[in-house]
Order: sequence, then structure tokens, then C-alpha cells
Amino acid sequence: MTEFAEKLCRITGIGQSRVGRPSPKAPIELTLDAALAAIADAGLKPEDIDGIANYPMKSTEGGGISPVGVGEAMFALGIDCTWLGSGTHEGPGHMSAIFGAVMAVASGICRHVLVFRTVAQAQARLVSRESTLLTGHQARVDGNNAWTVPFGAVSPANMWALYAEAYFARYGYGPEQLGWIAVNGRRNAARNPNAIYTKPITIADYLASRMISTPLRLYDCDTHIDGATALVISHRDTAKDQPNPPIHIEAIGMGLGGLGQGIHTGDFTTLPGAEKAGAMLWSRTDFTPADVDNAQIYDGFSIHTVLWGEAIRLWGKGEALGFIDGGERIALTGELPINTGGGQLSGGRFHGYGHTFEACTQLWGRGGERQVKGARLSAVCNGGYGYGALLLRRD
Repeated sequence: MTEFAEKLCRITGIGQSRVGRPSPKAPIELTLDAALAAIADAGLKPEDIDGIANYPMKSTEGGGISPVGVGEAMFALGIDCTWLGSGTHEGPGHMSAIFGAVMAVASGICRHVLVFRTVAQAQARLVSRESTLLTGHQARVDGNNAWTVPFGAVSPANMWALYAEAYFARYGYGPEQLGWIAVNGRRNAARNPNAIYTKPITIADYLASRMISTPLRLYDCDTHIDGATALVISHRDTAKDQPNPPIHIEAIGMGLGGLGQGIHTGDFTTLPGAEKAGAMLWSRTDFTPADVDNAQIYDGFSIHTVLWGEAIRLWGKGEALGFIDGGERIALTGELPINTGGGQLSGGRFHGYGHTFEACTQLWGRGGERQVKGARLSAVCNGGYGYGALLLRRD
């Protein structure tokens, strides 16, 4: 197997702030809580960090989407980095900061890169419930939102509801199957002390919840939070001297689709960009989807989990909801446990970075009551616009 860039890198530490809805802490405080925890977990000091990346770059539009930039994090940590990088919504989307960090380490620019994701959307919604809509407080919209807002799709729920409806129509499934993703996430969140929603729900509760954008219900939608997640990516030569058994970045995958944003290609039952990411992922490893023993699958909306799982070949086309139905095969003791920390639906919206944190938690055997027995290979995928996937393993 070719020695791709990611094979020179290891994840050596992770950290996460307390999650709030809302949090009493300022976003920079949440960032430092997560960053310092990750650095200490890796057996390092702040001055050992020579690179910082986050997703996305700091936003000045409000809404709490990205309130802390890499420069602020560097100054707050009191360090002077060689390299700073920010991911964007385009390109590989949510994974872009991780992929940038991998390239910085593999190229020799950095030895240890801190990657963080900070959100303060719960605080923003205290000021205005419109703050997290695609329009925000802007008189005009641009970028990918310009393709949806003029048609009344002012929330991502409106757009992703089209995908759910199309999937149901083509494959003959419905909310009775889709709802098990939410039920499973809440069941797992009950075992996660840092999850937002921990009260179990039943499939009947799911079906009785209010409709948000047909056919997506309340429990199909992820939840706004305040918090930060961080990880340290180190060169493999230094990782062997750090305290944690290093987590190998076995493979990465990224892709675009549609208009460069991964949407509106005419087929609403697939994510073309995610399929590109899946194809790339498996081309860079000797492992196969059958080897995966836990999966942290993006769930900004429950339909994402279906489409992403098929895109990275954990299930065949049209087979995801048949596998998910009943909730047992995706449970902690099932054939393929998914979103073991509650995912975004119940754990909180870290825009996928919570999924990477949870994958590492499982691979290091730190899951406690939600630990998957013998976890050694985890698939992680993030994004609803740009697409990125990771295959993480522990020896």
C-alpha cells in the first residue's frame, strides 16, 4: 500500500469542553477548555504546538457558527505557531481543517497541530431565533445559500427534507424506519455525560414529534449548542513517545458534488460528493467496509446518516434503512454500532467534530457505559455541503 500523507500522522490527544445550551462561558473560554485538554491528553505543553487549524474560519456574520479564529486561539494559548489554517464550507467541508493539519504535518511544516471546532449557536439564539437560519440578519445572501433561500428554503431542514422524501419514494421506506436513528442516538446519549439530550425516546415518541419540514420531524434535526472540541495531530515519529497509544489515520477521503457544494445534482437519493469521498477512502487502505466495528456517521439531519452510510459503503444502495429498522443492528451491542456518543441529534452540533472525538474515545477504550467492545477500526464522515471521511484505527 502506498504511503499516503495521512499514514505519517497520528491523533495523539483529544479534548472537549462542557457542552451547554446555552453555556455560561464565552466562546474563547470554551476553546481553551477543549484545546488545553487535548494538548495535555497528548502529553504535550502549549509551546509544543506549532500549528493550529479550525473549521470554518472565523465568521463575522453572527449566529455563533464560528466565533473564534485560529489567531485568537494562538494568542490565548500564548504560543507562536509555524502554521495556521482554517477550513471552509467548500472543498472537503467539515473535514477540511483536519485534512489541512494532516498535510502540514506530513510535509514537515509542523510536528503537532491543534485542530478545534467552537460553536456558540445556543447563545446566538438567545438573542434571535433567526440567527441560525441561512438568511441570518443579512439583506442579501450569497454563496451556496443563494441557490436555496430565494425558493423559500431558509433552513437546511427544508433542503434535506427533499432528500428524505426522495429516498422514501424510491426505496419504499418511511419515518417508521428513519426514526430509529434518532432513537438510537438518544439511547447512546443517555450513556454520555457530556450530551445535551439524555432522556430516552421511543419510536412512538419520534412519530408523535412535530413536523419541521415534511417528512423531517423534530427529532430528525440536530441541536444547537455552545462548546468546543479539539484534537492533536502529531507526526508518527513523535507520537511513539507520547503517552496514548497513537491512533492511526488509516485513510482519508474527500469530494465535491453538484455546483461545487455537493447539492442539487438531480438525484436526491445520493450524495455524489460523499460517494467520491467514500471511493477515495477505500482506495487508500487494505481494509474494507466489513472491517469497520463502529461508525460515527454525520447526522446534521437523520437522512444524512442514511446517505453517508451508503456513500462510504457500509450499506448498499437503498439498504440503509432496512439495516437500521428496529434499532438493534446499530445499537452498542449490534453488528455495527453507530453514533455511540449520541451524535449531533442528541449529543450536540459540533458539525462533525464531535464524531471524530467519539471515534477516538471508542478506540482508546474510554467510552464507559457506551464503550463498543473491542473497538479497533472506526469510520467517521462529516458534511452536508463539502464531504470528508476518515478511517481511524488503533493497533
